[in-house]
Formats: sequence, C-alpha cells, structure tokens
Amino acid sequence: MSESRLSRSALAGSGLVPARPDGTGIVHLGLGNFHRAHQAVYTAAAMAQGGGSWGILGVANRSRTVTDAMLAQDLLYGVVEISPSGSRVSVPGAHTGVMVAAHEPAAVVRAIADPDVKIVTITVTEHGYTFSPRTGALDLESTAVQHDLKKPDTPTTTVGQLARALTVRARTHGTPITVASCDNLLGNGDRTAALVRQFLTRCGADDVIDWLATSVAFPNSMVDRIVPSSSELYDAESTARLGAVDTIAVPAEPFTMWVMEDKFAAGRPSWEAGGAVFTEDVEPYELMKVRLLNGTHSLIAYLGALDGRATIPDSIGRPFVEAAARAVLVDEYLPTVPVPDGVDIEDYIAQLFVRWSNSALGHRTAQVGSDGSAKLAQRIPVPALHHLRNGVVPQYLSLTLAAYLCCVCPPEDFDPGPHAHAMADPARARLAGLAASAASSEGVVRSVLERGDILPVELAHFPEFITRTAELMDTVVRHGPMAAAVEAASSSLRPVVTASRTTLD
Repeated sequence: MSESRLSRSALAGSGLVPARPDGTGIVHLGLGNFHRAHQAVYTAAAMAQGGGSWGILGVANRSRTVTDAMLAQDLLYGVVEISPSGSRVSVPGAHTGVMVAAHEPAAVVRAIADPDVKIVTITVTEHGYTFSPRTGALDLESTAVQHDLKKPDTPTTTVGQLARALTVRARTHGTPITVASCDNLLGNGDRTAALVRQFLTRCGADDVIDWLATSVAFPNSMVDRIVPSSSELYDAESTARLGAVDTIAVPAEPFTMWVMEDKFAAGRPSWEAGGAVFTEDVEPYELMKVRLLNGTHSLIAYLGALDGRATIPDSIGRPFVEAAARAVLVDEYLPTVPVPDGVDIEDYIAQLFVRWSNSALGHRTAQVGSDGSAKLAQRIPVPALHHLRNGVVPQYLSLTLAAYLCCVCPPEDFDPGPHAHAMADPARARLAGLAASAASSEGVVRSVLERGDILPVELAHFPEFITRTAELMDTVVRHGPMAAAVEAASSSLRPVVTASRTTLD
C-alpha cells in the first residue's frame, strides 16, 4: 500500500486530479456519504464543464471524523461506484473547506450569511428538520428548537441555523440566496421554507420574513442514489485504484438522479453537466421515489432483518421478500403515484429490482431500516388512507408497519435479531414503553397510531387497519416474517365490511 495520503500532488499524472474550485458559492449542511456521492459529484461535473465559483463548504453536524480526514487529504476522497460487473473510482474535488456545526455554530451562521455564498444545500435526513410529525409544524417542544429560539447566535438545529443566517444576511447586505433541501421530504423546499418562516415568526422577525419573499428561493427537489455506509473494504478499493491512501472513500451504486425546480435566486452551477433534470413540477418524481423506491425499500429492510439477512441484496434474494416487495409496489403504492411524463414506469420498476439486487454494493438492512419513525411518515399514510377510504385493507402497508414495530419495539419474549437491534431510531425508547404497557399487539398498534407522532392519527380511525397490522405482528412473532408475508398475500387488497361502513374494492 502506498505511504502517500490522498492529495492533489499524490494524484499528479494520474489524470484524476480535479481542478480546484475558484471560490466558495455553496454551503452544504450535512457532510455525510450521500452528499459526498451526490451533490458534490454533480457540482464537480458542473465546474469541470463551465467553471465558476461553486466550491462547497461542507458542514458536518457533530462528528469530526470526516472533516478531519478531508483536511488531511487535501479535501479529497474517492467515490467507489460498485456493480456486479466491476467498479470504478472517481475523485470529485468540489469542496473548498469543512467545519463541524456543533463546534463552530457561529461560524456556520457567518458562512451562510457571506454574500459570496449563493446556495445552501441540505442533507440532514427527515428528522433533521425538527418538525412535529403530529402537526407538520416546527416542533416547539423540542429542547433543541427551544435552545435556538433563546440563543439564536449559536444555533444547533438546521432550521435555527438557516433562520439566524438569513436574518444576518437580510439585515446586513440583503444579497439573494437559494436554500435547496435534498432530503426525502415531500415538497422538501416548501417544507423548509415553512419551517424557517415559523421560526422567524417566533423570533418576531417580520422584516426578515418579508425579505424572504423577494430574495430567497426554496426549490423542491428529488434526489436518488443508493449510498451504503463506508467501510475499510471501500477505502482499500479506492486506495488501490488511486495509488494513495484514502480513509474516507464513499461507496455508491452507478445509478444517480437529481430532479429539481429551476428556481434559484442568485444563479446556480450547470448541474445538467452531471445529468440533473430541471422541471416545473417535481412532485410526481418525489412521489415515485418516496413511495415506489423508499417505501418498498423499507419493507425489504424490515422483512430481511427479521429473516436474519444483513443486506438488501440478500433480502430481495429471498422469494417471499421479492414477492412482497413487488406486491406493495405495484398493488398498493403505484395506484397513488402520478407517473411523470416521459418515464417508462415498467422500466423504472425493473431497474429498481436490479438496483436492490446489487450484491456487490451490500446495502445493509440495518442502515435502510434506521429512522423508520421519520421515514414511514413520508411513505405509508397517504397510500394507506387511499385504500382504506375505498374500503380495502392495504395488506403490505400493514405488513410494513407490523415488521417495523417488530424490529424496533418487539414483544418482551421475541428477539427480532441482530440486524433489527442495529437499527437506530429516535423513537425506539418511546415505542418500547408503549409496547411494554400494552396488553396485546393490537394495543401496541392502537397506541402508536392514536399518539399520532409517527403516523397520522387518522389511521387510528380505521380499526381494520389496526387489527390487520396486529395480526401480522403476531404472525411474525409466532411463525416468522415469511409466514406473515404469505398471510398478507392471501388477503391482498381484500374488501372490508365494518359495522359503520360497507364498501367494495
């Protein structure tokens, strides 16, 4: 192995040396693997083709692991694109600096307020927006939000950081800026704008709210690329290909997609050079991705984990998991998705199963299944309510919820296995408390839905959905996930007859 650490000089003569950005035009909040394999790659392609001062200042939330390594590597890292047919390594080189928000909160505010910065991009995951799942509004009960309202100069939340920086920007030079969310939230730009305005309203900053209307854009977007967790395996692959030691290589599938509104207040890079698509209507792409890909992905992860499968490819390789995935996608999600113009939906679905089967990538079930309390709220409710209002119990959406609950708050005498235990979820302790106090699986499901802090309380108005989810939980516990999937198949999209409502499919 080479003794030389990855740097521009170490890559000299390799043909892989990225040009240094002319300046910093973007601040990115959330310096994780997804950003480094997605927005950074598109931005590097844009600068390679059209130049411009679009370098990225990357802001990690708390950990110094990536920032310290990037500083030691001339802000470089390899993106290892992996498929069963082979792999290749590229070096984006789009960053001009890094920092950690928890250690330098005031510096983050100054960076976003800098007039040379034209865009803020965000990948902080669904729960990073500190909104209430019950209301969709800013979570004023959050201790982090309360801190930011009381101490706005040192914000700790994404919304607090944006609100404070935009306030400074508005009251000093007023230069326009764009805030572009790249997280899996439906209407992510609209949602971000609403949360920032709610925060500013609590601060009494009416002048800043007025300024937002004329000087700040919040485009909606959809992002898509499977990016697993890093490992020494990928570091070794990158190091071998680059001839220099890379300790923070990012693995990624070859597929990548970025669709967004072309609504930017102060210009943007030529992201089309990397394949980005601009449209006036992002919502159909969002729904296609969040439901068909993400929603189905969740079911694969939970069933796979409960079946003892470490990875998504291992899970989808199980016939019962693949059958359940196809059923939830085609029968329960697809009827609620307006397919975008120009998209061949049969080809798109076929491509999804190829992506999930990428055994070389090894996306872990524990990673995909983590943070379900935030993710499922974006995936299950609207499709489930669509079917329930039409008098049909969505068997596989019930199975998704049942499998999730079995993973994160299993009954006391049931062990869901190591992959379920490894799933991180901020609601795990709260859900475990509900499970411990409930007399039955039906009691668990009813308590979860009636609280309304994970899925909307409206689902609790359909007792048949509660009962079916509980039945499938009991089947998982007693007979395993395969038996539960078979049971769901035997009753798929059956009509329901209740005392208060008689409807047919």
